[in-house]
Amino acid sequence: MLKFGAVQKNINTMKKLVALFLGLLLNFTVSAQMVEPVTWTSSIEKISDTEYYLIFNATIEDDWHLYSQFNPDGASLPLEFIADTAGEDFEFIGKAEESETHTAYSEVWEKDEIFFEYEGSLKQKIKLLKNDVKSIEIEISAQACKDACVPVSATFSFDIPSQDSPVTAVTTTEKTTKKTESIKETSTPVKDPTEKRSLLIIFGLAFLGGFTALLTPCVFPMIPMTVSFFTKQSKSKAAGIRNAIFYGLSIIVIYVGLGLSVSAIFGPDALNALSTNVWFNIIFFILLIVFAVSFLGAFEITLPSSWGTKIDSQADRGGYIGIFFMALALAIVSFSCTGPIVGTLLVEAASGGGFVGPIVGMLGFSLALAIPFALFAAFPGWLNSLPKSGGWLNTVKVVLGFLELALAFKFLSNADLVLQLHWLEREVFLAIWIAVFGALALYLFGKIQLPHDSPLTGGISVGRLCLGLLSATLVVYMIPGLWGAPLKLISGFPPPAHYSESPYGVGFKKLGGGGAAHVKLPEGAKLGPHDIISFTDYETGMAYARKVNKPALVDFTGHACVNCRKMEDYVWSQEKVLSVLNNDIVLISLYVDDKRSLPKEEQYVSEHTGKKIRTIGNKWSEFQTIHYKANAQPYYILVDGEANKLNAPSAYNTDVDEYYNWLKEGINNFK
Repeated sequence: MLKFGAVQKNINTMKKLVALFLGLLLNFTVSAQMVEPVTWTSSIEKISDTEYYLIFNATIEDDWHLYSQFNPDGASLPLEFIADTAGEDFEFIGKAEESETHTAYSEVWEKDEIFFEYEGSLKQKIKLLKNDVKSIEIEISAQACKDACVPVSATFSFDIPSQDSPVTAVTTTEKTTKKTESIKETSTPVKDPTEKRSLLIIFGLAFLGGFTALLTPCVFPMIPMTVSFFTKQSKSKAAGIRNAIFYGLSIIVIYVGLGLSVSAIFGPDALNALSTNVWFNIIFFILLIVFAVSFLGAFEITLPSSWGTKIDSQADRGGYIGIFFMALALAIVSFSCTGPIVGTLLVEAASGGGFVGPIVGMLGFSLALAIPFALFAAFPGWLNSLPKSGGWLNTVKVVLGFLELALAFKFLSNADLVLQLHWLEREVFLAIWIAVFGALALYLFGKIQLPHDSPLTGGISVGRLCLGLLSATLVVYMIPGLWGAPLKLISGFPPPAHYSESPYGVGFKKLGGGGAAHVKLPEGAKLGPHDIISFTDYETGMAYARKVNKPALVDFTGHACVNCRKMEDYVWSQEKVLSVLNNDIVLISLYVDDKRSLPKEEQYVSEHTGKKIRTIGNKWSEFQTIHYKANAQPYYILVDGEANKLNAPSAYNTDVDEYYNWLKEGINNFK
């Protein structure tokens, strides 16, 4: 039995905690959405008839850093000036003079970085090499970072004062670049139009996970205990409601703090890399198997009992401190049921939502857990409507065990895909899922009993029957996938159709039809999704695009990228999109998680990160980061034969019409 003290403090403390928490969450949300953190003004100052100062003033959004031209190699990208006519019409005289900068150690790069904060100015001296120069054009290329990094690129046009003009400053305005950019230039990545939607999905799944955790035998029986405490200890109904609200907020703070810790410890780059790291996927496969076996009843995972005893003793301190430790005790006591769910949610949120993902995920989970506790504590009469504890709680736990078991093989499949071992191909994966969900259906129908199950008396409940029918339906739906059915409802979970023993179904070969299956493949090409001719080497694909005079679609993708598979299954498969991909463009698919080693002579040390580029995936990942300042997949760029971008890049977007229009826009610009 948990012990708790009396409530003595006022509601102002709660208000401050809520304001602090919401402010912290808002800060992370704004950080994720900010894409233009620096604005510029410029001027030119005459020194003599041949020498001038070019002056650039930057206004920097709060908490952003714009990195100096003196930032060390191997850290964030330093600021630099780019001019096509430098050395011909004029020359730069030394480095630009900078206003006050700041220096701070970066744990990411393990170096002292030099940056501007809030504002900065640069004064670059130039000398004209010709007498008839009327104007010059300068581009600034830099990088700004907050929780994530974005490229900063601005182009300025300066009119050169006449020789008889006085020595004075002439203000100019920034010139926006309208021409098509080369792939070799710094370009601003497109903002993923579904970023907000992805975070909402993470929140929704986490909320569902929290509600499911509430229905486990470790958590559900705690509700009446909590209500009993608040009923006995609160001197008035208002005090009981106030304390219940603080208890719910404490649960939220504890779990969101866990999400914040995961993000802070690993950082956004590491979180984004989780889904494609071989060892991470293998380790998490093993952990999920352990969690699943535990949920199925083989053993129980618990934290040391001393932890619960120490936390429980703190609940005697009373006031809001006691209530907070009561919430912490709930988290520790219920760990055997919530731990596997929380661990799975953190990993999925981190790999899908970047730095903010774990925070949003734990907010959703903790809200689902906290709201019922707070409501029943505030209104104890509602307890009479709750179902009694019983065997149904263990059923919930067992169902979770089957789901964890199925999900475990997704992580093993990720590792197999990025290594291209072909050990867990599509048919084998589907066979495992058919067996798992088939066993789940038999369990729900009462044909299988596990160690901690109560005997079924009076038949199975309607809810259990419906869940069993849903599981059986999924089994029936998956069976045709063994013979080549697309299975769009579970798209992204099984390996793609071409990663299969029989890409066109068991015992069948493609004899013609759509795509390029019946066409002789160009040198260096292979059949990609839906039999689209694709290249997996950039230079080879670009050479072919020039040869056939078509635009190239550079597709940054991944073997273990769920959203990439969804784009291919839901969008690329549509007739009008597939026709464009087959006939009007050259597809170049660059897999950033391909772990196959590059030939020894092609391995090198990156000038950008200082790391050894050993694998094919390393090469294309760095290529995307350097040229497009993006590391998300899928990421699509339409370019002409000279690598000039034809329109803005596109990211994950399952709106077929929007994607089709984007393709047509680039093709029309090419023509």
